[in-house]
Amino acid sequence: MDAKQIDFFNTFGFIKFPALLKEDIGWIQDEFEQVFPMFPKQKHDGSKRTMIVPFIDQREKLSGLLDHPAIRDILVSLLGSDYNYMGSDGNYYSGDTPWHPDGRERSRQHIKIAFYLDPLTAENGALRVIPGSHRFGDRFGEDVMAKVQQSQQAWGIPGSEVPAVALDVVPGDVLVFKHETFHSSWGGSGYRRMFTINASERFQGERALSELQSLCLMHYHYSRDHYYGRAMRESAGPERLKNLEQVMSLEADWADLTKHLPVL
Repeated sequence: MDAKQIDFFNTFGFIKFPALLKEDIGWIQDEFEQVFPMFPKQKHDGSKRTMIVPFIDQREKLSGLLDHPAIRDILVSLLGSDYNYMGSDGNYYSGDTPWHPDGRERSRQHIKIAFYLDPLTAENGALRVIPGSHRFGDRFGEDVMAKVQQSQQAWGIPGSEVPAVALDVVPGDVLVFKHETFHSSWGGSGYRRMFTINASERFQGERALSELQSLCLMHYHYSRDHYYGRAMRESAGPERLKNLEQVMSLEADWADLTKHLPVL
């Protein structure tokens, strides 16, 4: 990323990279379709969202997206070369997704890279973002946070009419946004394919590892023995391992910590 792109991202809370993975989208779509049969209980019927966590971790080739020069450039430009890979989710979306942020983290930056595998516009489920809504320390950000999820009561309009930018996509485009940025989608079908990569700046300070473990547990979703999937761990070279090692250093008994969570 160049300086102008980074400034745009920091100012508005999101950025779109058209056709960034145009040459790779064929194998990415094929790999996506290989993951869901690995989890028979996650069979999608179009009635509600179906999600697998972690997602890219299930396949060696998908795990390699962390090493892809274009994706690594985004991650390192925004988070530093020692960033933490915080996991991924793969989805078949169904229907509307109301306005929400993915976090409200003040201590360090967290970002999401989104890969959409079907053409989408504002009318059929494209991601919508409210530019600047990540800046929750100022009046605008606080007003959005307080009112957008009750837009009908606050402003007399449904969520689908809240002023926003719709990020139309075709397969191969890549979207990146801060966890604090409010986003939604409206009018989509029951079979929209999308997966994400989540990452953060490295955790620093005396309480960092306990904060990291708490965040990992918050986004864990399913009982399993390791935070990262086997394919992610076993295919990692020295460069990628640097982005896994802080979470792996927790030496947590994930199976015990998450025994109350559903098992796939």
